[in-house]
Amino acid sequence: MTKKKITRKTRPLKSAILLTLIVPALLLSGCSGGSATPTQTPTPAWASGYVAPAATEIAPLTGIAVAVGSSAHPSLAVKIDNHVAARPQVAIDRTDLVFEELVEGGITRYVAVWQSSIPDQVGPVRSIRPMDPDIIAPFGGLVSYSGGQQQFVDAMTATGQISAIFDYDTTGLFSRSKATAAPHNVILAASEFANRNVTVASPAQQYSYAPTLAGASAVVDGAPISVINTRFSSSSARSWTWNAEATAYLRAQDGAPDLTGDGVQLAATNVVVLRVDVTVDHSIPKTELIASGEASISTGGKTLAATWSKSSQTAPIRLVDAHGVTIRLAPGNTWFQLVPNGTGSTDLVP
Repeated sequence: MTKKKITRKTRPLKSAILLTLIVPALLLSGCSGGSATPTQTPTPAWASGYVAPAATEIAPLTGIAVAVGSSAHPSLAVKIDNHVAARPQVAIDRTDLVFEELVEGGITRYVAVWQSSIPDQVGPVRSIRPMDPDIIAPFGGLVSYSGGQQQFVDAMTATGQISAIFDYDTTGLFSRSKATAAPHNVILAASEFANRNVTVASPAQQYSYAPTLAGASAVVDGAPISVINTRFSSSSARSWTWNAEATAYLRAQDGAPDLTGDGVQLAATNVVVLRVDVTVDHSIPKTELIASGEASISTGGKTLAATWSKSSQTAPIRLVDAHGVTIRLAPGNTWFQLVPNGTGSTDLVP
């Protein structure tokens, strides 16, 4: 039997192998097409556009929120003349606090306190009285007055305040205005006095404040009162009228609007009336402040009955309601009327 020679058919196998190698290469070559493989752009990270508001703090004598650090300077308390010949006073409308007190002759004078901003000039500056150390000591800053009886000057010096006194000044802080006649024309270079004492600490917060006018104690719990009439003596009558458009009380003296030099009526966010005893010290009326008594707090067109007290010379005046709860003033300026028991009176008109 003849054996047939078997021959392997290797050609088709080789062709298949070659095709297997060539096709992927052609595919890769075709995909490149002479250009780079596209790269995917990464999605950028999300970034917030929120900008945090500047940090704030509470101005110690007004309760207004201000930029942190902007209150880091001392207060300036100045004894201001309120004789009719001294009006209009210089920069009295820029005060944080004003204390109106009875002096001799049935007239009044002011202890005016600036801290939020200190004007270039203030005045007219007059002499100190026996109750002024008790009013001013809690602020721990700067004080200015024209002079006074030596025992009153010594009492003021004993508080540790840095004083600028017209009668003893050799530093050029005082001048005389031509707008009014002497002795009602002594003017203090207030900002210069403050700039010379920038390292003196700012005052401690004296009173409690609500965040807004609507949250003030008198607005929340008080009775609607549109006019606050106070009388210090038979010759000194004051009036405060609530003005909703101005959101403030507008001041009048002796039946006439109390105006600045620019003709703007003086205004207050809070009007605090303290009924006080007045004694006589070396023939000078002295408001007794290390004591307690009745008070009324007016804010936002409403008035709340209160009690005031002051435990020591350096303690602030404390204000509480009928339940003993600390009263919150509205943010803004405050005028204190120290109305004498006996010769003075208060009339609240709805």
